[in-house]
Amino acid sequence: MKRRALIQAGLGLCSLTSLSSYAASRLHWQTTVFHGLGTTLSIRAAHHDVQKLDAALSAARSVVAHVEDQMSLFRPQSAINQLNREGELLRPDASLVHLLQLSQRISQQSRGAFDVTVQPLWALYDNAKKQGRLPTANEVQAAHQHVSWQHLQISPQRIAFNKPGMGITLNGIAQGYASDLVRAQLQGFGVAHALINTGEWSGIGESETQKDWVLGVADPHDVNHIMARLRMRGRCVATSADDQCTFSSDRKHHHIFDPSTGYSPNDISSVTVFAKTCAHADALTKVLFVSGYAHALRLASAWQVEAWVVHKDGRWKASPELSRQVAS
Repeated sequence: MKRRALIQAGLGLCSLTSLSSYAASRLHWQTTVFHGLGTTLSIRAAHHDVQKLDAALSAARSVVAHVEDQMSLFRPQSAINQLNREGELLRPDASLVHLLQLSQRISQQSRGAFDVTVQPLWALYDNAKKQGRLPTANEVQAAHQHVSWQHLQISPQRIAFNKPGMGITLNGIAQGYASDLVRAQLQGFGVAHALINTGEWSGIGESETQKDWVLGVADPHDVNHIMARLRMRGRCVATSADDQCTFSSDRKHHHIFDPSTGYSPNDISSVTVFAKTCAHADALTKVLFVSGYAHALRLASAWQVEAWVVHKDGRWKASPELSRQVAS
């Protein structure tokens, strides 16, 4: 699965809380690059103490490994793969319970636009693609019968499905959640400046140039073209696009499903969300996708986040603060 519609496009436009030159000169910067969560991950961080920086980066990688053990479909023995095979999971890990409870709240608040139980649809489309075809309408309808966040039971003692044939995927929120956990871990070690890429992005403090972290939003129709360079301003950033995992060459069918229909939303090509937490940013890219191009920015405002939305025909629109950055 391709997961790089957002790329780092620069290290800063303007300083928000500038470091003194003396303090900046004493910072030690390190970058760690590793594979996880189905993509290439990276952390660029600084600390005055090299040993603490090493420990912080090691701990951050351990956090990501733990998320994979619990939430990754890429690991056959992960907790959610066990749940999908057996229909229940006893004594689940607290982090998995926490993320699923968060997912359920977003499902409820979005009236089901975000739903982790769409896994039967993904499995159907993936199997059909291996056969060189798309699923039939009857197959989609049958898989869609097993999609319902209300039939997922979650407690600290047990996670279970209320009816057979269900399955979950956390690919729509786990990368963002991992970024939040890494951010907290680094800050626990006293890291005040970092750029975290777990497939979705979080920034702490400032870049090496003593300026705000800046990300480039790539055109989903041409990943070599940067549509805009936007300041993070302490926010987390996530993106979803129809080029990341497609089931048809025209991108009409892709990995983002409208849980109410069983099919992919038909008019949006990519959504980038700026939010206070990366888990929310990650999940809300799907909510806005499902809402449609005409309603996406209004919905972003209702969720108190900012968004950059690209139509399949190449048009784009953005929340006012993001638009002002482009204009300036």
